[in-house]
Amino acid sequence: MTESSSRFVVMKLLDKMDKQAYSNIALDSALKDSGLSERDKAFASRLFYGVLERKLTLEHIISEYSSKPLNKLDGSVANVLKMGVYQLLYMDSVPDSAAVNESVALTRQAGKTSASGFVNAVLRSFIRDGKQIRYPDDSYDRMSIEYSCNKDIVKMLCEDYSRDEAEDLLKGSLMPHRPYIRVNTLKTDTDTLINRLNEQGVSAERCIEAEDCILAESLGSVEGSELFKAGMFHVQDLSSQLCCKALDPKPGETVIDICAAPGGKTFTIAEMMGDSGRIIACDLHEKRVGLIKKGAERLGIGSIEAIKNDAKIWNDSLPKADRILCDVPCSGLGVIRSKPELKYTRPEDIKRLPEIQYEILCSAAGYLKEGGELVYSTCTLNRKENDGIVDRFLRENDGFEAAEVMSEYGNKGHKITIFPGRFGCEGFFISKVRKVGR
Repeated sequence: MTESSSRFVVMKLLDKMDKQAYSNIALDSALKDSGLSERDKAFASRLFYGVLERKLTLEHIISEYSSKPLNKLDGSVANVLKMGVYQLLYMDSVPDSAAVNESVALTRQAGKTSASGFVNAVLRSFIRDGKQIRYPDDSYDRMSIEYSCNKDIVKMLCEDYSRDEAEDLLKGSLMPHRPYIRVNTLKTDTDTLINRLNEQGVSAERCIEAEDCILAESLGSVEGSELFKAGMFHVQDLSSQLCCKALDPKPGETVIDICAAPGGKTFTIAEMMGDSGRIIACDLHEKRVGLIKKGAERLGIGSIEAIKNDAKIWNDSLPKADRILCDVPCSGLGVIRSKPELKYTRPEDIKRLPEIQYEILCSAAGYLKEGGELVYSTCTLNRKENDGIVDRFLRENDGFEAAEVMSEYGNKGHKITIFPGRFGCEGFFISKVRKVGR
């Protein structure tokens, strides 16, 4: 086994995640220079995301068989055990003997030879017991362990929605992420792109829930796709495309995307407008503004002006807009299927968000023309960040009214919560308000 082995790469990645990192960025960076074959990269990706998705389940199992408290174990040893248990439980392609032997070898490779016997004992004890998981009796504790999500978040979801809806959401977080892309209608059309993707071995099919949206299974890394490089599409979840559809931008209008980076919704808005009009895409960080500019250039979009801007602070240089997209920073509890580390967010980190979101919404609404419409959206399912913000805004701000959103999908009113089970996409919240006038 060499240091470039897939398991060693995963162990180092998990060590990095323990010190705070974004899973997708960390994995992409690690695999890029790993020297692994495509097959080994696929194995590493599944093992890495699998351990993150099942973190609390794996820790619960290890605690049942470990002679030492989990928080007393060396970080790398704990991660090797999580990897071993995950392979035993969830990777049928890995024989039990290989999962144990490779874990023991990985412990030694990590420089923790003295712990190799301990790792061997824990994993073999779990196998002897038939690889059974003993869940706690308390319902919140059970859901927390079964779906590997912080108990506080489990409880919040159950209180915000029904227990069945919360369980469906958490169950969905353990299902594979569905890869959606948005057709760049400035350069091609949906049928043509589907045919070209199919010719390249990508299983692509039209998504009926949103126009010019494609479900592209087996897409793989887009950076190597010639169609991507040529600007024929950009990657964007269906829920984000539905958000742009709710905004309903028209050619020639002035649109502000107040929290735009990395730019997916901005690009879709520009395509929906036929690249006609003025679109101002804002972000707090210059580097992320650069991502928007780079993406617009690849797609051949000329109507986007990407600028550095603090969304909470009034900016006299911004124009009055016909439509504003206010997709605020959030806890991300709707996208835990693709970013599993968000299931372990601390409650105190969520509590500070609503006030920031409200400040951004109030500031953004000031740029709206009379008769103009603003969409407030998040990729979370926390009602305090969603319904609570919009309800407060309409209560405390005269001159704005609720505007119907997504009625074509049977929704009634100005708010809709998108659950993954309904559309097969990420969880999302979309609402719309209108500035009273003309």
